[in-house]
Amino acid sequence: MVERVQLANLPTPVEFLPHLTSSLGGPDLFIKRDDLTGLGMGGNKTRKLEFLLGDALARGCKTLLSTGAVQSNHCRQVAAAAAKTGLGCILVLAGQAPERIQGNLFLDKLIGAQIFFTEKEKRDQALQEHFDKAEEEGLKPYLIPYGGSNQIGALGYLHAMEELDKQKINPDWIVFASSSGGTQAGLILGAHKTGFKGKILGISIEHQTSVFAPEIAALVNQTAKTLEYDCSVTPEDVLIKDSYCQAGYGVLTQAEVDVIRLFAQKEGILLDPVYTGRAAAGLVDLIRKAYFKKGEKVLFWHTGGTPALFAEPYSKRLLQT
Repeated sequence: MVERVQLANLPTPVEFLPHLTSSLGGPDLFIKRDDLTGLGMGGNKTRKLEFLLGDALARGCKTLLSTGAVQSNHCRQVAAAAAKTGLGCILVLAGQAPERIQGNLFLDKLIGAQIFFTEKEKRDQALQEHFDKAEEEGLKPYLIPYGGSNQIGALGYLHAMEELDKQKINPDWIVFASSSGGTQAGLILGAHKTGFKGKILGISIEHQTSVFAPEIAALVNQTAKTLEYDCSVTPEDVLIKDSYCQAGYGVLTQAEVDVIRLFAQKEGILLDPVYTGRAAAGLVDLIRKAYFKKGEKVLFWHTGGTPALFAEPYSKRLLQT
């Protein structure tokens, strides 16, 4: 059994979105506020890190090591988790060091993470090199994969589905940003465990369904096997919409600009430009195309990422008229 470290403020609330529901004229819209998990300004990775940190501490590790983009929400939460548990933190960020330190990167540095930059194509190689060096230096590193998405990290959203089940919302659909796959894998497992009857729809942030669905299905099945849990899925069981990621990872399109403004101005809820903005743009487009039935309950699972709003060029683009 994997140990768990309490890092998040749980349960996160579920809120009805009356103004968005009325203005869009589609299904009844609800939101699950995992932007309020609390650790280092919150986000979905905190749920995964509760189990990843439990495993790291059980193994006697002293340094967390992970990777992501320069504005990685995951890396920011890894750094905060390390600080909260008294561990060191090494982050390998894919991209060039920016001239101005803003958003998530500012928080990484404020928290005290040791940061290295590398080319995206060399990210995995650089991560392994820094891990090997940390081992040689006696830092007892624990490697957390991109997005925290492995068999241990997926447990975070298995338990999140148990949490949602107790909140008695019973949505017909759960819609969310899907990027590294661990959140969706955990939700699928949790749906099996709780008997959830609705549908779980990931809005892909960067991957095509033909590649992404098999990866998520494999993670579901591997995690279930590790838990000795009777659950097996195929790629066809994994629902993904990949038509909203064609612009590329982190590229802010007009659809995302519009929906970030919409959520902010209708409900006072802040989405981020990379993940929840893209997922919400997909959600709104599907509503306008009558993908969901009027009267259905659709739950948008807010996975966090707010600090990226304060990084250029996102902030400038969002204020342009």
